[in-house]
Amino acid sequence: MARMTAALDADNPFATPSSLPYGLPDYRRIREEHYRPAILAGMAEHRAQVDAIASDPEPATVDNTLVALERAGRLLHRSLTAFFNQSSADSTPGLEAVEQEIAPLLAAHMDAIYLDARLFARVEALHDADLDLEPDTAWLLHRTHTAFVRSGVGLDEPSQERLRALNAEITSLETTFGRDLLAAQNAAAVLVTDEEQLDGFPDDARAAAAQAATDRGHEGAWLVELALPTQQNALSMARDRSLRQRVFRASARRGIGGEHDTRATLLSLARLRAERAQLLGFEHHAAFVASDATARSAEAVAEILERLAPAAVENARVEARDLAEALERDVPGADLEPWDWAYYAERVRSERRSLDDSVLRPYLELERVMADGVFRAATELYGLTFAERDDLVGYHPDVRVFEVFDADGSGLGLFLADYWTRESKRGGAWMNNLVDQSTLLDEQPVVVNNLNIPKPPAGEPTLLAWDEVITMFHEFGHALHGLFSAVRYPSQSGTEVPRDFVEYPSQVNEMWAWEPRILAAYAVHHETGNPMPAEWVATLLEARQDGEGFATTEYLSAALLDQAWYRLAPDDVPTDPEHVEPFEAAALEAAGVAFAPVPPRYRSTYFNHVFGGGYSAGYYSYIWSEVLDADTVTWFEENGGLRRENGDAFRAKLLSRGGSVDPMAAFRDLRGRDPEIAPLLVRRGLTAAGV
Repeated sequence: MARMTAALDADNPFATPSSLPYGLPDYRRIREEHYRPAILAGMAEHRAQVDAIASDPEPATVDNTLVALERAGRLLHRSLTAFFNQSSADSTPGLEAVEQEIAPLLAAHMDAIYLDARLFARVEALHDADLDLEPDTAWLLHRTHTAFVRSGVGLDEPSQERLRALNAEITSLETTFGRDLLAAQNAAAVLVTDEEQLDGFPDDARAAAAQAATDRGHEGAWLVELALPTQQNALSMARDRSLRQRVFRASARRGIGGEHDTRATLLSLARLRAERAQLLGFEHHAAFVASDATARSAEAVAEILERLAPAAVENARVEARDLAEALERDVPGADLEPWDWAYYAERVRSERRSLDDSVLRPYLELERVMADGVFRAATELYGLTFAERDDLVGYHPDVRVFEVFDADGSGLGLFLADYWTRESKRGGAWMNNLVDQSTLLDEQPVVVNNLNIPKPPAGEPTLLAWDEVITMFHEFGHALHGLFSAVRYPSQSGTEVPRDFVEYPSQVNEMWAWEPRILAAYAVHHETGNPMPAEWVATLLEARQDGEGFATTEYLSAALLDQAWYRLAPDDVPTDPEHVEPFEAAALEAAGVAFAPVPPRYRSTYFNHVFGGGYSAGYYSYIWSEVLDADTVTWFEENGGLRRENGDAFRAKLLSRGGSVDPMAAFRDLRGRDPEIAPLLVRRGLTAAGV
């Protein structure tokens, strides 16, 4: 095991806080070799600081315990935020090795803090005292006490020892799963050597595939790179059914067999998490997760998923009949397969609406969508303005840095945009903080958005599919949650809220992609400058519910699959990797969502959210948050939509408060009542089914 030392070379960029604007990590100086010593020194320093708090002879007070804990560990925090952002967005074998080494050390480090009986005694003394605290401090005390209890501080010593071992192994396996999945995803990219197979690909998509092939040493060929979900953009474009089949099978079989097999790892994670949950007094891992979220119980999660599933599948079956008819015209006697769905959905939409992604893409150029869509909505709603800072650099040459200014002209923070895919970036889209806002520490936010959009050849425009436009608005909703944070304590900053609440603000922000004024501003032909035809815009708005049966079913299938794995007792988790697929099939059948043409959004072997990320037993969060989101969209519409008054209210009552209050109390402050599910049912087209 690596020796942790508080000594850190003064030349290490992490040795002192960054002097760059807003504390942006100094990526001109940071090198791969700087991370390991900074993290190890940070752990040693943090442990010494916590030990001093725990051994303080003075009685516990808010200042010498809670506030002291908030101030502690700054070296560790700044090195870890930079490290984990880079390891997910621009990984290297060296970074992977560091992550594999530090994962169990970090687990042990956190256990040393949260299993420290001396420290818990101080927190509990404050918790049990009748103190008159400010609301944010009272909530901090509640959450800190809860964290100690959920971490096992009340267990006997043998149980704590087992818990420490479990945490270390789980953390290591999460890293292993993510590393193997990235390798599996890169290996599964589909190489095309016959250009005729790319019939249907727009010129920009074809050029991006050629560039990807060249970048990987296949000059003169085309490489279809894979995104994280099961469905791939190529499936909606390729007329060649055999290519669609190749792409789908490559996508759906990632992590099954070969040197990047993830099945043994995911089984171990399911088993170890189940054991840990029972050790902590819960029936299973799903119950452990839900108890500390806004859902409160696994039964509440099951109720909403089971309520929505039958109607969603029925809607998908109705959609499938239309697609099957279109397929029959092309391939008589063929059955509708998963690799046919996206292509024929676009065909049917084009026939019915005279509109599909191929005609939309020239009007959805990335630069315009960002500046005149994502940023403009934030300007009109919140008064924000943005200035690109070419003098500041990110962790990769593709990263762009923007300074964000508030309505009064004061600097609010930095926004880093990293939109293109690359071999070193994990799949999906996400937001990270590099600096957490905190008045206690006098720090302003630095946030990052990562997407995985194919990069065109140099000088060519990046044209987007409509789903990619929605993703840009979604991830920027997370960024706004971080940028608008106005809290005292760093642990309450921005997106530090329950997992089943964190997607809520980002999903609300998607509504502005559809707002007519915003859409008209960014939907402009990248060559002619002509606006998207008005009848197309009207059709796009009318078509918002198209494909909701598919979208809801594929999502619910993944959420129910996540729950199935994490509602198991340790002894019920399969031990043979060959049992992963049968278990998955049985779980989907039992949940009533086994509809072959619509596979889960993620199958188990590449379900990074729940095996390599922080969403284990929590993938339900998106639909849970969408109840709040749809209700809030209704609130915006009832109050005039895109108005500064609405944006200011949403910012003040919800976005700015981060995790400094009970999140549902913040929602009620905005909405004036508890959330209602009816707006979600209308959005998802589920009202006719009587859900």
